[in-house]
This record gives sequence, C-alpha cells and structure tokens, in this order.
Amino acid sequence: MDCNDKKKVLTGLTHECGVFGCMARGPWPTQLDVPQVICLGLIALQHRGQESAGIVTSEGKCSKKLNVKKGMGMISNIFNDESMQKLKGNLGIGHTRYSTSAASEEINCQPFVVHTGHGALAVAHNGELVNSEALRRMVLSRGVGLSTHSDSELITQALCLNPPEGEEESGPDMPARIRHLMQLAPLSYSLVIMMKDRMYGVRDPYGNRPLCLGKIVPVDHQNDNEADGWVISSESCGFLSIGARYVREVLPGEIVEITDKGCKTKDIVPRPEGKALAFCIFEYVYFARADSMFEGQMVYSVRMQCGKMLAREAYVDADIVSSVPESGTAAAHGFSKESGIPFAEVLCKNRYIGRTFIQPSTRLRQLGVAKKFGAIEANVAEKKIILIDDSIVRGNTIGPIIKLLKDAGAKEVHVRIASPALRYPCYMGINIPTTEELIANRLDNIKLADHAGADSLAYLSVEGLIKAVRWKIKKGKNDIGHCTACLTGEYPELPDW
Repeated sequence: MDCNDKKKVLTGLTHECGVFGCMARGPWPTQLDVPQVICLGLIALQHRGQESAGIVTSEGKCSKKLNVKKGMGMISNIFNDESMQKLKGNLGIGHTRYSTSAASEEINCQPFVVHTGHGALAVAHNGELVNSEALRRMVLSRGVGLSTHSDSELITQALCLNPPEGEEESGPDMPARIRHLMQLAPLSYSLVIMMKDRMYGVRDPYGNRPLCLGKIVPVDHQNDNEADGWVISSESCGFLSIGARYVREVLPGEIVEITDKGCKTKDIVPRPEGKALAFCIFEYVYFARADSMFEGQMVYSVRMQCGKMLAREAYVDADIVSSVPESGTAAAHGFSKESGIPFAEVLCKNRYIGRTFIQPSTRLRQLGVAKKFGAIEANVAEKKIILIDDSIVRGNTIGPIIKLLKDAGAKEVHVRIASPALRYPCYMGINIPTTEELIANRLDNIKLADHAGADSLAYLSVEGLIKAVRWKIKKGKNDIGHCTACLTGEYPELPDW
C-alpha cells in the first residue's frame, strides 16, 4: 500500500476482489468453451468488485503467447463477442477487482502478466499483503523493477525469482517458487497462477481469503467420476450455472496444481508457530453471495442463524420483522423464526440505482437512499417494525430509511444489526473506513438510535456471531479460526507500514 492510499478517504464498507480459473480436460482445442466459462464465473463474482476485470487464456503447452483482455468497468461492458473470440484456449484465469492497495486505474487491472525466462506467467490475486513494504524492498534489491504500487504485481514479480533451493535446469519449479513466496508473505491472499499449460490455486496459511475447487461434469451426467474440466474460484456461487459441482475448499496454506490430467495437492505450507486460523468472518456477514459454501455450510444458513442469535440477544415486542433488502433478509427470516413474529417486506428496492457509497457527499448519499428504496405502506402503516440489516458502517443510510418508514405511517422502528459493531480498519483486503469514520466509535447504541430516529438499536454480540458461524462446522478446535479484527482489534498479523 503506498502512502497516498493510507490516507484515502473511504465512503463505505467495500468489497474485495474475485479470482476464477478454468482448465479443460485434454489438449486444445477442446469441447469446453473455457473463455465463456471464465466470463460466466466472473459474472457470478461481480459482487466482489466492479472497478475492473480481466481474462487471460492459453492454448496449452505449444502456445507461444497468452491471450489477454482487461479493462475498466463491469464485466458485461468489457467482454463482447469480438473480444471473447480472441480469448482462445483450454485454460485461463480471470479477475474482478475492487482496489485496496493501489489506485483504480487500468494499469492495475488484473490478471498481471509477465514474461520470464521460462515463459509467460499470469497471476490473479484477492487480498492484501500485510508485509508488502518488506517484500517490496526485497524484490527491488534483487534488481526487479515495479511499474505499479499494487501488491498483486509485487506477488507476480516475487514468483519470478528463483527459489533458494537451487537451480531449475529443466524448467521452473513453480511449487517451490510459490512456497518461497508464502514463507516471505504469509498473509493475506488467494491466488490463481497460470503458466501456458497449467495453473495453481494458492490460499494463504491463515486461510484468510476464500478459495474453492469445482469439477465440470459431462452434460449427460453419465459418469460423474469423469470431468470435462476443473474450475477454481473465490466462491462457489456460480458453479451450478456453468455446469460445475462444488468439490471442496482449497485448504489454508495449500498449493493445488491443475493440469489437463486433473487436480492434485503439491504442498501445504504451515502457519507461523503459535498462530491460529483466521478466515475472514465478514465473508459470512456481508461479502459472500448467499448461495456460496464455506467450511461445509451455506452462507445463507449462517445468516439465518445470525438472525436467530440476534432474536435471543435483543428481542423486542413488535408486529412484524423486516429487512433492508437484500442484505438483511436472511437474518430477518432467522429472527422471525426464532421470535415467532411474522416476516413482511416493508421496503421495495430500486435495482437500477447504484450503490450509495459511490456518492461524493453525505447529502447526496442520503438522497441516494431515498431513490434506492420505497416504502410498502400497506405493510408499514400503524405497525411496530423490527428492521434487520447486516451491518452499520458510517451510519449515513439508516436514518433516511427509518424516516421513510415513519413517513409511511410506522408506529415504531426498532433496528437490529446481525453483526457486531464495526470499530477497527482492516489491513487484509477489505476497505473498511478509518476508525474515526466508523460510527460505532462515536455513538453507542442509545445515541445512535436517537441520531437515526429509531426507537431502539442493538447489535449482535461478537460471541453470538462466532456461535452462529460455527454452529454446524464439523471440525476439531484446531481446525477452526476466524478473523474478527474489524470487530475486536485482534489482528492475525499487523501491517509493516
């Protein structure tokens, strides 16, 4: 992260990035349309980043170059029929970006592609290195030039360095290079790395960022043991739509190699001694799509469980339970089921209005909320309402929503948040605003309720969130660990700047 980015004024809780890769069975040409699969996979990950996207493909071992298409904006605006026809190949990787450690400019679009003595190399990265400054100094000291401030480019260049184990006479020992990188930079990343005839999936030893594997099964489903290809993705949410089946998560510290022959583990790099697993708990709360799978459970089910825990911790008498669509809907159904209070929609969302956090001022953000939602007066008038949302960040949008409901005739509006109060910034790939901007650090529950015009306001406790997340995970104690740094200030690793 460069010095200008540390001072960047943030306007909301913003998403991470999404990575995706696909490898067809057999040599090029194949029956599987790999570029189309990657494009559809990225569309399923669009919620993780909307600033830029890119796809890089290869035609296999005999390929003389990698085919590249990158650009700013949404995936549907970047990839058209003409550009897709040029992305030939039986393997490829893709990326959709929200910037964390470098500016939102075309030079920072991923995947990054570099040409080495052993051929072309492409890298897509989700996350943010906590020790990027130390790694940058090391890379520069080896005579490598960097063209951006992106830690994703830094990772790409670090992978070009010869590993310390010795010479590579018969070609690059990519697992050794990846292992060396992971020892130099243990946190935070999920990577998809592509050479001309194979790709690698890599997850940091803490398991902070998600990554999973899927198998593309034959259309006739005659033999599910056969695979037409393999996919690797930040989330599993788009697998069914591309004819893939979820197989498993990439393990923390695991290096997975995917070739046209199949998929296998090359190594598992351990965490530093005494350190616990640290999967980002906000993937469950906010970032992931509801139909994704993490740790053997669906995100939607966890969000429902958060609502149930919230009902136990912060029950209030009311006529209906509702949600801020769609972010709080699953938790609202859980609250309704646990409390016995019926669920009813009270807000209608205009799907053609952009996210409120892109507006340049508080006043315009508040006007944006009015354009984003309408009140369903028949369900609101003369009702005591429990309104569920997944989180409160700056606190600029909740007040106008409450005013909208009360103007529509609501007698009472009790706000319940299905996550704990956000109090600390994140250094691992999520742009959470500065400590001063987070409203929970300025106003407690009572003052925030008064400020927003709510009749009451309560958050889910940290303990309640952890219980909800872990309620169905079937692992031993040493196999479970979640990063709660933005809630508790307890970081797996601190940044080096």
